[in-house]
Amino acid sequence: MSQAVSQEELKSAQENGKEDKEKEEEEAIQEKEPIEKPQDEVNDLVSDTNANVAEETASIEPQELNLEEQSKLPEGHSMAPVVFRKSIKVAFSTDKTGEKPKLEPPWKKNLFQRVAARAQEMQKKIVKEENLKKELEKKTEKKLLKDNLAKEWFDTESTSLSTRAYLLDKLLPTLIPGVEKMLMQVEKKKLLEVDTPTKFDPINFLGEYLMRNNPNYIKDEMSGYQRVMKEVADDLKTRVPDTINNRVSKIKEIIKQKREQRDDINKVKTKVANTRRQALEEQFNEWILDPSGMIPMAVIQNVLHEFFQNPDFQLESSYKALEIIDSMEPRLNKKEFIEYISSHIVNFKSEMFEEFLRHLCHYADEFRQTIKADMRRQMFAELFLYCDHGKVGFLDRQRTLTLLEIFYDQSPKVIRTLLRNPRQWPLIEFEDIDLPEFWGDMDNQNHIYEDFDDTIIKMNTLLSEKHASKVQSKLLDQQIHDEQIKSPPLPTLPGEQKTTAEQLQGPSVTTQGAHTRTTPDEGADGESTTEQSQQSGLMTEQEPQSMSTFEHETGVELTAKQETPKEEIVKQEFHRQSISAQRPYQTSVAEEELLSEPIAEQEPPEESVIPGSHRGSTAEQEPRRESVVQQGSVTITEQGLYIEPVPEHQNLHSSSSIKLREVTSKSVEIPPQEDLFQRQTYNEELPISSELQEITISSRKDGLSESTRKEVQKQQSCESKLPQIEGRSWSGAFFTCKLKLKYPKIEDEEQATLIYGHPRFAELHPIIRNIQAMKEGSSRFAFDGVSLRLLQFVQLLETFVGEETSLDVSENLTSFVKQYYVETKEEKISALEQTRQKASRIRKGLLLEALFQKWDSNSSGFLDLNEVDELLYTYKEGLEKESMKKAKLHIQFPKAHPGQEVRLSSKQFQKYIELVVSELRGNEDEVMESVVEFLMNSLERSHKENLRNSARRKWLHQIHRAAQTSGVSVEPVYTETFKALNQDAEAHGNKKISAHISLLEENELLPDRGNALLRNVACTIDDAPFVLNKVLYRDMKGISFTVIDEGKPIHVPQVQHHGNIFFWNHTRHKDDYHGSFLALPLQDAHMRIFGVIAVDTLRDPQEINIFLPHEIKFYQGVANVFSAAYHYVHSREHILHVIVTGIGWLYGTMPNINTITTYLVEPGPQQDSDYVLRSMMVTGHLGLTKIHTNRPVIVRKSCIFRDFLFQCIDSSEVIVASACGETHIVVPLRERTGEALGAIDVNIGRSRMLLYREYKDLQKMIKVVQAACYELLGELSGETKINYVLEIEHLGEVQRAGILFFRIMLQEIQESIQQVSSMDIVSLLMYDHKLRRSIFSQDASDQDQNTEANTKLVRDILLGAILFVHPELEFSSDYEDWDKCKLYVNRCLMECICTFDPTSSNVGVNLQLIDRYIKAHSRIEVWNFGQTVIEYLYHWTHICSALIELNKKLASRPPLPSKTDSYVYSKMPGKD
Repeated sequence: MSQAVSQEELKSAQENGKEDKEKEEEEAIQEKEPIEKPQDEVNDLVSDTNANVAEETASIEPQELNLEEQSKLPEGHSMAPVVFRKSIKVAFSTDKTGEKPKLEPPWKKNLFQRVAARAQEMQKKIVKEENLKKELEKKTEKKLLKDNLAKEWFDTESTSLSTRAYLLDKLLPTLIPGVEKMLMQVEKKKLLEVDTPTKFDPINFLGEYLMRNNPNYIKDEMSGYQRVMKEVADDLKTRVPDTINNRVSKIKEIIKQKREQRDDINKVKTKVANTRRQALEEQFNEWILDPSGMIPMAVIQNVLHEFFQNPDFQLESSYKALEIIDSMEPRLNKKEFIEYISSHIVNFKSEMFEEFLRHLCHYADEFRQTIKADMRRQMFAELFLYCDHGKVGFLDRQRTLTLLEIFYDQSPKVIRTLLRNPRQWPLIEFEDIDLPEFWGDMDNQNHIYEDFDDTIIKMNTLLSEKHASKVQSKLLDQQIHDEQIKSPPLPTLPGEQKTTAEQLQGPSVTTQGAHTRTTPDEGADGESTTEQSQQSGLMTEQEPQSMSTFEHETGVELTAKQETPKEEIVKQEFHRQSISAQRPYQTSVAEEELLSEPIAEQEPPEESVIPGSHRGSTAEQEPRRESVVQQGSVTITEQGLYIEPVPEHQNLHSSSSIKLREVTSKSVEIPPQEDLFQRQTYNEELPISSELQEITISSRKDGLSESTRKEVQKQQSCESKLPQIEGRSWSGAFFTCKLKLKYPKIEDEEQATLIYGHPRFAELHPIIRNIQAMKEGSSRFAFDGVSLRLLQFVQLLETFVGEETSLDVSENLTSFVKQYYVETKEEKISALEQTRQKASRIRKGLLLEALFQKWDSNSSGFLDLNEVDELLYTYKEGLEKESMKKAKLHIQFPKAHPGQEVRLSSKQFQKYIELVVSELRGNEDEVMESVVEFLMNSLERSHKENLRNSARRKWLHQIHRAAQTSGVSVEPVYTETFKALNQDAEAHGNKKISAHISLLEENELLPDRGNALLRNVACTIDDAPFVLNKVLYRDMKGISFTVIDEGKPIHVPQVQHHGNIFFWNHTRHKDDYHGSFLALPLQDAHMRIFGVIAVDTLRDPQEINIFLPHEIKFYQGVANVFSAAYHYVHSREHILHVIVTGIGWLYGTMPNINTITTYLVEPGPQQDSDYVLRSMMVTGHLGLTKIHTNRPVIVRKSCIFRDFLFQCIDSSEVIVASACGETHIVVPLRERTGEALGAIDVNIGRSRMLLYREYKDLQKMIKVVQAACYELLGELSGETKINYVLEIEHLGEVQRAGILFFRIMLQEIQESIQQVSSMDIVSLLMYDHKLRRSIFSQDASDQDQNTEANTKLVRDILLGAILFVHPELEFSSDYEDWDKCKLYVNRCLMECICTFDPTSSNVGVNLQLIDRYIKAHSRIEVWNFGQTVIEYLYHWTHICSALIELNKKLASRPPLPSKTDSYVYSKMPGKD
């Protein structure tokens, strides 16, 4: 047996060897054509080789994957098939974890092991023999040296090549030694002598030798000559065409080339890998490290995540493969950092790797800013805990704002320009601003940043003047140059040359008055300090993005060490001016900086401060903060800024910072309670970040060559950074991530734990646990406008200090608030009482909700009031019955259902029980617990009922959760609804059911068949061909319209005996019509019926399959939950509709916003996970809104560098933050409870902030959108009644959502116009008789021109408003006479404006004529005019015009998300 096995093993090994040899020959033949690659494509070849290998590996799939198409659901799975109006594709995947591997027999495994071991032994034996043979050959070569004389036989002449090869192979190796032997015999016998007789025959000798040494029989060792001859023969045989040796040699040559090429590629790969490792090693040093020299892994994963998301690189596979951890604990040292990043970028090409290095360098700076913000937030969180003396969990909002106002007012100007005004939005809310003030405020001084608009205006003026002077200077130089070309230059003396240069340069400008002049030592090249400042300003103009925000406010201008030629300055200035013309309102920080301080040519002499100059008495009396533009550190003095010069060798962009030191001014009086500002100094270090340097260098690249530009970028990316942040080392703790874990929102959990420890409510413990388990794991704080929670307090202070201030300012603010945040004893007691009352409310809510769910054992969602009263009145044996009846006088019960049944929902039940308890004597909390305990013990429920109730609650919760996680799509709600019905039918009814949902629609095509119809929008999959999209009219059979009219469910136990049942499946035989049918109405919060949900058992094979009472009640609960989920989805749709309308209006007034992104909050994928943000739509630069259908989801762990989105949702506060060099204004969309349901992210680009006009328009849009959200959500919950104001609102919910934004804006403007005084109207009418001074006018002609333009503006706006109210004026003779038209402007006109409905059918205006008047004037023109009434009327006329356009286009509305498209676009309704 063993011999047979060994023979089989040997045979199989030989066959395997033959197969391997054949495969190698086939591969060699396939690689016959050599690959030729130029040297410059080696890098691409390296990355492409890896990519090809990855593709080939991914293309290999096991055949078992084909079994997915034949997979079946496991037994007991109750997934109900459903069909929607829109067909969708669902791919089911096989659960591979459940598949059992096939077991192989043990004998087979043992046989394979023995065969493998035997084959290895044979292989080792063969290798050993080959090695011995090679060693013998080496020894032989050492003994017998090669005779290179045989190489003379080598000749590649083609005609005799084959013959020579044959002879050298077959004959000459034996013949040549024989001839040699023969000659030796001849010489030995001296036969060469003349006339020597001999019997020696050379021919015979040679023949005998050849016969004795026949190579076929004699195996002698070859001589050195023969060895070389054999080598020559082998070489010649390979050159004979069409032979095996020739083909084999070519194959070997190709293989050799391939091997060499592969070696070269490996060398290049190794070199590239080493270079990249070195670059990553240098990059590691750029990051802020913890004390152990490590970086959190999650940070690096976020950096990779942001890079992979770039659509230009097409790295979707890498993006999907990256899994971000949800913890900051795992850290990476330098080696792990390099290895981790290298594993994700192994296939990157050189260009992409360079982009990635720049990306890493940029995010290293971003991480510095993130750590700085984290340090600041940690300060503020500790401040909150310090000020929360009573540990109540909140602070007073108004007191905090008052302290911020005091701190802001008493801060130095240089600090105040960096802080944000606490008297303005977003630090205060819109509700804190009066309506006329909100809509009529046009004072630029109310900007969130002090003197922001004035700085921009001065900057634009200066830049335009400088540009004009430079162009004129260039023309003059060109003219002089042309004259010199035409006429030969005359010889001039050195003094004349000096005079000409001075003429070209212009006179030296001094601004010191009598105390400053050019010294003789300076000579021709000497310049005053002010000239250096001007030249520095010119250099700064070439760097529009290179200055920090602090420099913009203080006026400190940074200059380059090398002077730019005059021609280059003009070119770059012209290029910069062209860019500014394209985006006139988004100015860079450096451009703003140019005018943050007075310029020498434009300001009086005493306004300039020159180091070393003498100051007059005026400067001593008035404290001023002016600047001198020069390199060095800046010191704030009572007169201004003193700038200390720095050595010339010090680099401008080095890590040295500009230090600001405050010297207390004697002329500023500080109240006694604010002595803190006298004791503390502002030592503010402002290091120039790498991002700032990168912008500085990029702004200079217009005048650089491509190679120089790349070199500058390379130097910039490799620039080292300080390992500290403003002199502070990072502790390694990431406080922002721990903030929510360390101080969570735990009121519910605390009260639930207390209830668990109370044995008297033991029966409610399981229900409360289910309630807590189904509750969202939300950590969002509700905004109430009165108090500040921890996250809200931290966010408010962070918004106040901004991102540009140093940590010293935050420390000073912390110390100030610690000292002056004082609460009285009464306030502390009041806060503790509020906390106790809130805890009591939460406890009562949990107990009553658990009691309601126990009482409602069928999960119907309501209780019968009579049943509740009947049990309540037995409390204390009826002694409290009369007191309980008094509670009914203070509550408004819902409308009674047919049959005089009053149903109480969960909230109504809780409110009723609380009113009943309030009428009883004793401590309210103790009485509440006593009543709950009594009702709990009075309700007897079996264990089966409790289990059934618990299961049904979970199914109903899944319907609600589907609505929350659907991404504004109703299809998942249909899915979960049918799933709940099928699961309950199988588990608790033992039935097979069919179901469909029908919604009411207006019958516009066939009104004679009824004014409404029912359309089947969803059904189970078996009934899809017969039910889906079918329509039921009133004149058809059926009980659905009866259900709608009566408002109650109808149950038909046996449909075959009912004569008014409509059967959709006409193919079914009449004898098969056996089963029950149940139709239930779908009602909204206002008890309006909008559809029917129908369930039947026609497909159930059982004969008795009627619906039991507990099933009918559960189906009612399903209908209620479906109705709530359905309206939840559509309320979000309407909110998106309002936002699209608002964004369209905003882009009409300020089109230079980069993007506006809308997010909605959704629960996390897991029940206890944190919430996520879903990006719903993005509005681009042109105002075109892209509405996502495959809506991306953003999780917190992937947003370390964009955490401001989640901070906005957590605190429900407005956030102004920067990311990737762009400023974001993130505004929360709040629910009526104060929690954020979404956020609007307004990206304003690289500008520090919007102009006040744009900022004010943004506030108006946000306020109106939020008011619309409140109204829509109130109507959804039933808290508020639907308010129809305009006639167009009665046309439908979709049309109403489309105009709701304009309606609310119209109402607020009308309310503001009501408060306009008569003097304001008279002043407008008399404006053409006045001559107002314009702020920017220079002479009388400009003043007249401005007055004429303003007069035309007033007339056009007033005339447009008159034509809306009095359209008959167009056909009157008074139309051409303004003196007669202005008689229409009176109080009556204002009253008509306040009640005007532009959508009314009675309104007939010439909109084209009105648009000619109102649209002839821009928003800037109206703002600059600065008159409140004109501002009101301008908005009012535009809103009326938009509403009239919308009324003409009733079908015009933004498209809502659809699963059939990848995305859709939308503009504001009414826009073409």
